[in-house]
Amino acid sequence: MKSLTKPEINASTHPVKILQFGEGNFLRGFVDYMVDVANEKIDFNSNVQLVQPIPQGLKNLLDKQDSLYHVLLQGLKNGKSYEETRLITCLEGINNPYDSYEDYLALGENPELRFIISNTTEAGIQFDPEDKNPGILPKTFPGKLSALLYHRFVHFEGDPSKGLILIPCELIDKNGENLKKCILNYASLWELPTHFSEWIEQHCIFCNTLVDRIVPGFPRDTIAEIQKNLGYEDNLVVMAEPFHLWVIEGPAEVEKEFPLHKAGLDVKFVTNQTPYRTRKVRILNGAHTSLVPYAYLQGLRTVRESVEHPEVGAWLRELIFEEIVPTLDMDQTELKAFADAVLERFANPFIVHELKSIALNSISKFKVRVLPSLLAYHEQKNKWPEKLITAFAATILFYKGKVAGEAMPLNDDQEILEFFAQAWNDRENLVTTVLQNTSLWGQDLSQQKGLASVLEQALLQLEGVLSPS
Repeated sequence: MKSLTKPEINASTHPVKILQFGEGNFLRGFVDYMVDVANEKIDFNSNVQLVQPIPQGLKNLLDKQDSLYHVLLQGLKNGKSYEETRLITCLEGINNPYDSYEDYLALGENPELRFIISNTTEAGIQFDPEDKNPGILPKTFPGKLSALLYHRFVHFEGDPSKGLILIPCELIDKNGENLKKCILNYASLWELPTHFSEWIEQHCIFCNTLVDRIVPGFPRDTIAEIQKNLGYEDNLVVMAEPFHLWVIEGPAEVEKEFPLHKAGLDVKFVTNQTPYRTRKVRILNGAHTSLVPYAYLQGLRTVRESVEHPEVGAWLRELIFEEIVPTLDMDQTELKAFADAVLERFANPFIVHELKSIALNSISKFKVRVLPSLLAYHEQKNKWPEKLITAFAATILFYKGKVAGEAMPLNDDQEILEFFAQAWNDRENLVTTVLQNTSLWGQDLSQQKGLASVLEQALLQLEGVLSPS
């Protein structure tokens, strides 16, 4: 079996226009895949320099394979099984700043550099006031980035044309704005010249983004067969679903300089990404959060079998199309198309998505993902949505901890688990007690007219069907 090397595949070369913090599965199966497609289809002409954000990472493996790897797309597309394999050749190499801080800072001297992309987990964009010395490698990602940007600013003597476009992919709201705030905080903490902060404000663009693609990553169970089919010993294969969406909020020049949509990729440039974030949270995430307790109580264990179940699948579809989609203030045709895509993704036969893996922190997720749809439906129609109420009741029953003699896979803060354990000890007042807990919902839901009554009825119905112990 052949080894992956650039001379072996005769890889084309491009200038490095992108500096990417993060070398994990998601960025390689999402961003780098798209850049590679754009290089081929629209001559985007850009390579990606990786930066390893933590001491231990993939540098050794990437170096061994000349930063080459394959992306394997598997899933459903328009209702049919779809598979695609692509060799990714756009990575220039990987830098580990923990090996040499000087070599890392020198990356900022690249005159061709135009974009910074990152995915350092939700906790990655944070300011640490203890990062007081930029002369040594800062602890946080924004600290490391601030040091590099300042090095670039000094190297090019504050040249306005050397400002950069920053496109973070961390899964937090207003990720670009938060990253910018951190960098300005470091500039203040380190007492850097005011001209640097002005350069950041005036000549660097920080985009808020929304990213969406399920990337299971390395297909460990089938890698031997995959490598045989590829003809290469690739130990960095990334498996991903066909669906992808990248919403980038920024000025028109970002779309002009980063035109990935012209390569047929689902990249949207918008002036406000909030509606798209709301759409994803309410439909995709809301459907997941609603489904988990209801389907698990029915004896189902994976997302796919739940969607394909004749009764549970129909229940979920009605919940999405009749009770969530109508509450959203976006084009209904576009919303329904997105919802169809969500259900197709849930039915992906190549991904085993266990319900218990989505059950983490279900109460806080319900508050953010499901409760807004439930309340909006009531406000619009002056009645409570049947399926969402059932999902709410199923969540309360799920948090009983043991149903029909079986332990539920609860995974939440101890304080929340203890609250529900105590609440279930007083079954007669259970629903009211849960609704009145403002720390769970951010409001006293017992004040919502008729909610306690319909929720109690739904809970009684579930208990009757499941005959819990």
